[in-house]
Amino acid sequence: MKSQKSMYPAVLKLCAAAVIGLGASAVHAGSVNASAAQGASISDQTDRLIVKYKDEAAPDAKSNAKGLTRAAASSPIIAARLATLNTVGRKLGLTMKELHTIGTGARVVQLNRKVSVAEAAQVAADLAASDASVEYAEPDRIMKPMFTPNDPMFSQQWDYTDTVGGMRLPAAWDKSTGTGIRVAVIDTGYRPHVDLQGQILAGYDFIADTTISNDGNGRDSDASDPGDWTAAGQCGTGQAATNSSWHGTHVAGTIAALTNNGIGVAGVAYGAKVVPVRVLGQCGGYTSDIADGIVWASGGTVSGVTNIAARAQVINMSLGGGGACDTTTQTAINGARSRGTVVVVAAGNEAQNASNSSPANCSGVIAVAATNKSGGRASYSNYGTIVDVAAPGGDTGAAIMSTLNAGTKAPGADSYAGYMGTSMATPHVAGVVALMLAKNPALTPDDVEARLKSSARAFPASCSGCGAGIVDASAAVDAATGTGGGTGTTMSETESNNTISTGNVVSTSGTTVNGNMSSSSDTDYFKVTVPAGKTLSATLTPNASSDYDLYIYNSAGTQVTSSTNGAGAVDSASASNTGTTAVTAYVRVVYYSGGTGSTSGTYTLKLSW
Repeated sequence: MKSQKSMYPAVLKLCAAAVIGLGASAVHAGSVNASAAQGASISDQTDRLIVKYKDEAAPDAKSNAKGLTRAAASSPIIAARLATLNTVGRKLGLTMKELHTIGTGARVVQLNRKVSVAEAAQVAADLAASDASVEYAEPDRIMKPMFTPNDPMFSQQWDYTDTVGGMRLPAAWDKSTGTGIRVAVIDTGYRPHVDLQGQILAGYDFIADTTISNDGNGRDSDASDPGDWTAAGQCGTGQAATNSSWHGTHVAGTIAALTNNGIGVAGVAYGAKVVPVRVLGQCGGYTSDIADGIVWASGGTVSGVTNIAARAQVINMSLGGGGACDTTTQTAINGARSRGTVVVVAAGNEAQNASNSSPANCSGVIAVAATNKSGGRASYSNYGTIVDVAAPGGDTGAAIMSTLNAGTKAPGADSYAGYMGTSMATPHVAGVVALMLAKNPALTPDDVEARLKSSARAFPASCSGCGAGIVDASAAVDAATGTGGGTGTTMSETESNNTISTGNVVSTSGTTVNGNMSSSSDTDYFKVTVPAGKTLSATLTPNASSDYDLYIYNSAGTQVTSSTNGAGAVDSASASNTGTTAVTAYVRVVYYSGGTGSTSGTYTLKLSW
């Protein structure tokens, strides 16, 4: 593998290819999988419940002022409660036994056979109604890694450097490399790799079920990935066989691959370290194991597991499943945030509203959509109001290259490959968060989210429902320290603003306006006060099928500059205040051709000074 000579750390040619098929939980919208229709996939079934009792607290609870006991694996569930569990289960011919407690204080209960998630939810509801001591009960659902098929032919990491669709990362490296920050990758584990040498800290394998772990044992301190390959039908009737994905290794490489070492790929935060937390194996992984991984990685206590040496300041979860955010996952996330850990999650790959994808729909997370090389929404990416930001995830013709393993089942040689998915977009953001925290360790999870959003740049192509913008690594690092245009916000255009006198006031630098051309005669004005010595920069991003033009006027209404590019193209213009006092300027967006209305007439306008 030879590097291309560059002033930046080496970016290398692709030396291995992998084609990763969609899991059963990620069938494209509008398609019908005949084999899947013959039987539910394993991700739609479970043989476990998570049950939390009101009088039992998490293992690291610091107070029992409310009469709570410390739940522990050494304290079995009391007989009366187990009897109630089995009474409720008999309605479906089920018997139950306790497996273990988890870091949130809840207990995992094993059913004697797999049932649909809906049936398990009904059992959980019946249990809560039958036993007043139950705080909550819910199915222990199985999550899966998020990825889509890829095209491995690109030889460069466009996702870092491309001026249109990339994250503008090299400029950020002059200010931060993530040194001192630990990023937990809650995923399939990791493979030792020449491009990750020295980058992996001690992790943990939280997979308790040996039929999923594929390593011959349950939970232990070995987070290495033995492979998640499956045989035909193993993950549900009619499901095809799959090769090992080495998903966690790919994610880890994007975050922290060795950089400027003359081989392989570069990592977003190559000064940071990765804490591998193995929760996904053959056919996915249980919610309870994932929750324990979140608790442990963020510095909480999990019964029977030695506490992490130093908590991870960032958690990356490139995984998910359908349905609402469950209480178990939300509780674990809440605990992580209370300990100061930022939780970054994938929006999902079903090309649907991300409100239907968990844990993207959990509170307090940074949900990440995926963009393509043109800076628009990747074809598979989920979207919606719960999405916070977007980052490169790849699409047909331009994948995300990172570290991998060449083994189809068991581990083989080190390799590199291009993958696509919100799984690939998420570690880009987790890496940028590491860059931010290395620059300003005092940032809270809410601080990080706000500054990440305010520093994001406008989409150069259509990306409705993709959050505040594409993460701009350099601007985000500036925002972390309070410099640059990272103090902005998002606002919606308000009609009527068709004249200078009725223009919407934009008072904060870095503001992104979500606007709309309501008709072919529409025009929108925005009023800005430009401080002395500052330059007003305006970036107009129309929807892909429309041509809207951009103009800037002085306080007298005289045109200063304009940009009138064609349909779907970004218009940019700037005007400087060279005086000694603040002046008023007006920015105008004008319809030229294309769509109108609330769906087809959308645009974004970013104003900074």
